[in-house]
Amino acid sequence: MTNGVSNLSGLAKRLVQDGLLSEQSAQQAVLNSQKEQQPLIAHLLLNKLLKPAIAAMVVAQEFGDSLFDLDALDPDAIPQGSLDEKLIRKYNCLPIFKRGNRLFLAVSDPSRFDAIDAIRFNTGLNVETIIVEEDKLLKLIDRILEGKNNSSMQGLDEDLDDIDIAGGDDKVSEESGNTGNAEDDAPIVRYINKILLDGIKSGASDLHFEPYEKSYRIRFRIDGVLREIAKPPVTMAGKMAARLKVMSQMDISERRIPQDGRIKLKLSKTRAIDFRVNSLPTLFGEKICLRILDPSSAMLGIDALGYEADQKALFMAALDKPQGMLLITGPTGSGKTVSLYTGLNILNTEETNISTAEDPVEINLEGINQVNVNVKVGLSFPVALKAFLRQDPDIIMVGEIRDLETAEIAVKAAQTGHMVLSTLHTNSAPETLTRLRNMGVPSFNIATSVNLVIAQRLARRLCTTCKRPVDIPKQSLQEMGFTEADLTTGFQVYEPVGCDQCRDGYKGRLGIYEVMKVTPAIARIIMEDGNAILIADQSRKEGYPDLRRSGLVKVMSGMTSLQEINRVTSGD
Repeated sequence: MTNGVSNLSGLAKRLVQDGLLSEQSAQQAVLNSQKEQQPLIAHLLLNKLLKPAIAAMVVAQEFGDSLFDLDALDPDAIPQGSLDEKLIRKYNCLPIFKRGNRLFLAVSDPSRFDAIDAIRFNTGLNVETIIVEEDKLLKLIDRILEGKNNSSMQGLDEDLDDIDIAGGDDKVSEESGNTGNAEDDAPIVRYINKILLDGIKSGASDLHFEPYEKSYRIRFRIDGVLREIAKPPVTMAGKMAARLKVMSQMDISERRIPQDGRIKLKLSKTRAIDFRVNSLPTLFGEKICLRILDPSSAMLGIDALGYEADQKALFMAALDKPQGMLLITGPTGSGKTVSLYTGLNILNTEETNISTAEDPVEINLEGINQVNVNVKVGLSFPVALKAFLRQDPDIIMVGEIRDLETAEIAVKAAQTGHMVLSTLHTNSAPETLTRLRNMGVPSFNIATSVNLVIAQRLARRLCTTCKRPVDIPKQSLQEMGFTEADLTTGFQVYEPVGCDQCRDGYKGRLGIYEVMKVTPAIARIIMEDGNAILIADQSRKEGYPDLRRSGLVKVMSGMTSLQEINRVTSGD
């Protein structure tokens, strides 16, 4: 027997030495597991040669890992979204704790080094294994994933009965109704209501309902990053799309073309949240995307937007001018709308007549005449702007300058005694001015009408609870854009960690801005048809920092990390 045991190694040898398996059974189990290309412990458990509790104890002793009883774990405390469902199923493992950059993984067989390597690569975290009983692990995996896929289809919050849902006309239609009707007792209706409430509570900006051939997923964009929230059964895809289209007053019989709609969710007598809804026909059904529009975001005030003191002064000075154009630029989701509405809210007084043309109106503000552009019936941006000029306006807001005709009317309005606010989709403030010229607006008109250009991005804010200092060599800091003067201040760079108060070390977002005043020198470059590079050089000479520099200032103040600034701005 001694010779036989000596031929065994590792776990098989320990099982024989502990009297849990005979030498012959152990050798046969090793051969069979190799033949089946199956881990030994999985083979033993599958063929009931060992009880899960005993197997867990022996494995923990053999590998020197901790042994944990899953019965003592609160399922609600399990970190959500830290590992893909496919990896969990493939390797029979489950993340049960996350501390900083360490992920604690519940496994029944720590010899699966391929699994640990795959999870480490997938998550970018240091993986530490914790031994658990396989039967309990499999039951918990099923419970967690089934619960995730159903996303609480049953037992929804009682407060779902207290909300009202209306379409774009602010009136509760018979089709949508409120959740107290008999129709709303259906699980799909209550499920959708819960998803909408979850989106609001989590601070999401967008909700994505996405059908695929064999799956259906719901994702929230939280702090600028998409996160999978639920995977309902794919058979629910059609019902989900139909319910959302009914709520937003779309044509549910039309599935071939994109549609736009709107939902108003009345949470109480004093608070309502609007959703801008768009449907998109895809290969396997309609994808529905909802943008959450919270009117309270426009009431935060300019101080909450994150402008530096000198940038705020430039913004306020531009708003105080009786005429001219203020342009805000940036990609989708960069906070342009909130900045525009913050400016409008400052200007919204009894003495001013404000009109806006938007596609669509995102936030409803009392005291402002807001027009929804509707190209189908002939109400385009140019048509709305021409009408505004016959309505004795003081301030005009154009949701976006998309074409030459809109640009020309906006410039004309800015040159004839009106304040005009608008947005463009460009990457920087200097590029905004050359973009107008490329549209066909004469250089002289640009130079004499535009007062201020703001380019902006949104970066995730470091969690104040868990952020930690990190030492970076002086040379590396200089390569990233910090100056010698910066380095003499002795600022501290912080990095994200992650805790139960945040998501991956970040909590909330902050604005990063490039605020450029059109000075006489910059106006001269525009009239001489200078390019964006020349305008940017002059802007820096006059003391207007670009987006990258503004981001580095936020890093120096400890508000965000270098990784995040590199993500949202150029690293050059």
